[in-house]
Amino acid sequence: MIIVDVQQDFCPGGALAVQDGDHVVPVINWLAPRFAFVVATKDWHPEGHVSFAPMHPGKQPFDTVELSGGTSQILWPVHCVQASPGAEFHPELDLRPINVVLHKGVRPQLDSYSAFFENDKKTSTGLDHLLRGHGFDTLFVCGLATDVCVYFTAADALKLGFSVYLIEDACRGVDVPAGSIDSALSDLRGSGCNVIQSSELLQ
Repeated sequence: MIIVDVQQDFCPGGALAVQDGDHVVPVINWLAPRFAFVVATKDWHPEGHVSFAPMHPGKQPFDTVELSGGTSQILWPVHCVQASPGAEFHPELDLRPINVVLHKGVRPQLDSYSAFFENDKKTSTGLDHLLRGHGFDTLFVCGLATDVCVYFTAADALKLGFSVYLIEDACRGVDVPAGSIDSALSDLRGSGCNVIQSSELLQ
């Protein structure tokens, strides 16, 4: 199981809050103990990270800029700064089933949406090797946000050859621009991802 970015800044009251983001917590708490191995990711940005809109004069959150090397970057409000309260897991998330915490977006000049690769699409986080080393070939993905980090994590897992299930009711999305959530889910289904509800796991 991969729990993506269930952090304070992505929940109501946070710097980059996802609507009803905290609603994933009880679903994840119910599911996580049922899995043999659980990875939880954290956005863990240094101060002045390249994805922060204030680092780009004249730009606003949700604008897009081109970075050196040709990487396109959506700009965000300052969020999940390393060791800040907003970077911590939601306080009601049960941490006991979590085996590994993976920090991403730690490089000042490169963002990382996926749990598997940074946004240059080349720099691996090492998660693939960790999971393969433990013999896992089937992944269940959940968390925040459906159309950003959950999407890229699931998409990269599919490209790496894993069998992937996205637990839809254990995710919430940004949906900017409108329709992004539906588009992300449609794309994942077309790539072979199984989009399921948590209740289906009991079957």
